[in-house]
Amino acid sequence: MKDQTVLFEAKGAVAVVTLNRPQSLNSFTRDMHHALWSALDRIEADKSIRAVVITGAGRGFCAGADLAEFDFEPGPDLVRRADPGPLIDQAFNPTVRRLQALRVPTVAAVNGVAAGAGASLAMTCDLAVAAPSAVFIQAFGKIGLVPDAGGSWFLVKRLGLARALGCAMLGDKLSAADAKAQGMIWDVATGGEDCVEAALRLARRLAELPTQALVQTRKLLRAAASNELDVQLDVERDTQSALGRTHDYIEGVMAFREKRQPRFKGE
Repeated sequence: MKDQTVLFEAKGAVAVVTLNRPQSLNSFTRDMHHALWSALDRIEADKSIRAVVITGAGRGFCAGADLAEFDFEPGPDLVRRADPGPLIDQAFNPTVRRLQALRVPTVAAVNGVAAGAGASLAMTCDLAVAAPSAVFIQAFGKIGLVPDAGGSWFLVKRLGLARALGCAMLGDKLSAADAKAQGMIWDVATGGEDCVEAALRLARRLAELPTQALVQTRKLLRAAASNELDVQLDVERDTQSALGRTHDYIEGVMAFREKRQPRFKGE
């Protein structure tokens, strides 16, 4: 278990995926991306899983990319060898796209520092719950780079342009409480509850709901910012029509009419 860079555990209908390089604040290597993809493959294949919690081992959530992945050895061709573009294209971007398209809802349990692409990872998830001591940092400007792994997109969507610019350009730490107040995350664990337990409680709620409807809601809301109203109305109509042929739609309406709790299957 110690040698695995990503841990997987099924807890009923919820899968818990843990980034497991605590000595490096769970910063990503290429191998770690591949291990995460393997965990996502398991989730896609196992229809009994209806929600996912992603967290980090140790005192950090994720510190972004492990700079040891870049070749800064002095000598010929340094600029090409140190280029971050290939790693972003081959590892981080596929991870973001896979999480955004996952067939079940995702919840980030931000147990500690989320820096750079680690903050992007938290925002990639549908919902995020942070420990009170967690912090979010966009430190790219301090090393001459820009937010990546979707960071430039998520920051504007979550915070608005003014706050996104301040966060990205200044690189100041954003506390968990401020991240919630500004819309970066959904909630902060309170009352002494561990953020993973808080995220699990949230994920279990999601796992009991009609999974396909939740995922289509995610898709609709993301499209809303770029669609004209007429386009969005048509997409809503088509989505409702498709969901109207699912088990969970029929079950939900029947349960409402019969005044009982619905028994959704995610189908």
